[in-house]
Amino acid sequence: MNTIQSFQKYLQLEKNYSLHTVQAYIQDLQFFQEYIKNTFESDVLEEVNYSMIRSWIVLMVDDAISNSSINRKIASLRAYYKFLLKIKLIDSSPLLKHKSLKTPKKIQIPFSEKELDAVLNTIQYSDDFDGIRDKLIIDLFYSTGIRRSELINLKTQNIDLLSNTLKVLGKRNKERIVPILPIISKQIEKYLFQRAQLEVINDIDYFFLMTKGIKLSESFVYRLINHYFSSVSEKVKKSPHILRHTFATHLLNSGADLNSVKELLGHSSLASTQVYTHNSLAELKKVYGAAHPRNQK
Repeated sequence: MNTIQSFQKYLQLEKNYSLHTVQAYIQDLQFFQEYIKNTFESDVLEEVNYSMIRSWIVLMVDDAISNSSINRKIASLRAYYKFLLKIKLIDSSPLLKHKSLKTPKKIQIPFSEKELDAVLNTIQYSDDFDGIRDKLIIDLFYSTGIRRSELINLKTQNIDLLSNTLKVLGKRNKERIVPILPIISKQIEKYLFQRAQLEVINDIDYFFLMTKGIKLSESFVYRLINHYFSSVSEKVKKSPHILRHTFATHLLNSGADLNSVKELLGHSSLASTQVYTHNSLAELKKVYGAAHPRNQK
């Protein structure tokens, strides 16, 4: 077994990374290995120095690859060399002094409360399986802030209507308990009744299903959110992640503290949650400007 294969097993078994993430890491490594083989006539990753990595970065910049994409590829290399250090195959990482390329900060624009109200209370959903499921998906995203993958992989056994909670499996297989509103519990009961009427259920463990009785796909969930919000919003991006962003922003705007929102979102650090505070700050400025006596003059 070569070091890349060992690294792959390490990511899967010890780091609990998703299959998609592991494949991306390995692909980046293989691209780099192919590059040094063609450029430096060596494919031994353990003998790489920073100048070789730097020349790869320059090539990618010249090829108009975005800084964020380059940073992601270098992050794969960094993780690999960290692994080699761990198993004592190298003494120091060639990326020890590397600094990530600067990237523009992307501001995600959340949906407004008016847009959410229009989708949840104005659109007429059909009273069959599809309509009840679609509305529940939108409401669950907005009321819990769960990720698309967490919603797709939600298991029926992990829904507790007595305590109004969900157990979700987040990134790196970390479980967390998410509270749900009583109104959502009622919608879940209604959906479960319709779900039980399906003629065939193949993926019985999964809570959300297609009409054919199989689990949802990521593309289906994306199209669903985009479809319903396209009728009420002119925002360019209309996705499950924007609903997660909206959940966090609306909570912060209503006075929730950052630590609580961090726990609800399943973030490992406050830094990940702080990206949502710019919208909350805008709301605070608006209230401040309207209320402060000095501004009335």
